[in-house]
Amino acid sequence: MNKTTITGPVYDARELGTPKTLVLGVQHMFAMFGSTVLVPQLTGLSVSATLLFAGLGTLLFHLVSKRKVPAFLGSSFAFLAGYFAIAPHGEKELLPYACLGVACSALLYFILAGLIKVFGVKKVMKFFPPVVTGPIIVSIGLTLSQSAVNSCSTNWIIALVAILVIVVLNIWGKGMVKILPILLAAIASYIVAAIMGKVDFSPVANAPWIGLPVKSEDTVFAIFKNPDTSLIITSIITIMPLAIATMMEHIGDIAAISSTVNRNFFDDPGLHRTLLGDGLATLTASIFGAPANTTYGENTGVLTLSKVYDPRVIRLAACFAILFSFSPKFAALISCMPAATVGGISIVLYGMISAVGVRNIVESQVDFKESRNVIIAALILVLSIGIKFSAAGAINIHCGSVTIGLSGLAVASLVGIILNAILPARSESGETSIKKDVE
Repeated sequence: MNKTTITGPVYDARELGTPKTLVLGVQHMFAMFGSTVLVPQLTGLSVSATLLFAGLGTLLFHLVSKRKVPAFLGSSFAFLAGYFAIAPHGEKELLPYACLGVACSALLYFILAGLIKVFGVKKVMKFFPPVVTGPIIVSIGLTLSQSAVNSCSTNWIIALVAILVIVVLNIWGKGMVKILPILLAAIASYIVAAIMGKVDFSPVANAPWIGLPVKSEDTVFAIFKNPDTSLIITSIITIMPLAIATMMEHIGDIAAISSTVNRNFFDDPGLHRTLLGDGLATLTASIFGAPANTTYGENTGVLTLSKVYDPRVIRLAACFAILFSFSPKFAALISCMPAATVGGISIVLYGMISAVGVRNIVESQVDFKESRNVIIAALILVLSIGIKFSAAGAINIHCGSVTIGLSGLAVASLVGIILNAILPARSESGETSIKKDVE
């Protein structure tokens, strides 16, 4: 449809008519769907709550950004390491603590948005150069790799089906197929697993068609019935630094969307507004037991494909996601997905997270002939991965009766930011000075 009727950019979808606009909205929903529902599959969070707050978060983002940016907000993979650090096996009683840490990380969005509003983008971003953010993103993917391999090991045949479908569709796929590899890989692997008799569909049969997507015991409010102070502090300190990666991801996504639709969203509505919207969406979702939200590159791909840049279409997709969230039977169908299917998809996704970090370093032309850059990157990589896979799995600090656990990513992020701020850089003339140009 799009290829035959849309020959140039469309900024107002109403000129296409209601039926075509609705189809475009469904297309955007499917683009985000595979990745968005995979996060609750990996962490143990509610699929229904995830869809609900992906939709509500997107609508909130559009409200804050003056309804001008055609961006969809779905589940963030950058926080997976945080969820696994607090609730490694998806323990229901521990997940609210992880959600509290994510909710607190939203405060960093608000702080960065305020600083950008007051001081401007260039002055603020010099504290988060690619030599810091790149290795952090690489570390996020690598620290998650163990869980992906463990899931695959439950049935490597099923896992390999998912991996092969993603690879084939990414390389040789055309049109919508090319931008839906995760969803199609999940379906193909799921079908193979069902044929092999590796799926128990009884939860699907027993689930009602309609139900509420949020349960009180899954929300952050459940913590305060019998709070564990040590775990609260550990969750906050462990997870908050991960927002550094997601904020950088957000800035990159806004740049990509601006380039795609030929509009400068950094100026109008302003990066401070888009960051604020993303932070509010993450805060709201995490409080009610859903994953952190982030702007989705998958939907930017749909913009490129369809050439329809009207944010109204994205808001339609958000409404469809909200509608699906009220079907427990649909959520049960997703939850029955075999661990091997999730593992196969995760191997590719986690690797892609690390690859994005590498690309960030390469495209920014970070000079590794400079000793300070080597030291910063080396310490971030070794601390994040080494602490994660050490015997303790974290650095534990005892303060009286309270024990604070610092994850490898938390330590590495703080070390990277501090070293970048204090280590001198060597200029071309051979003189040392504090590095200024880190954009």
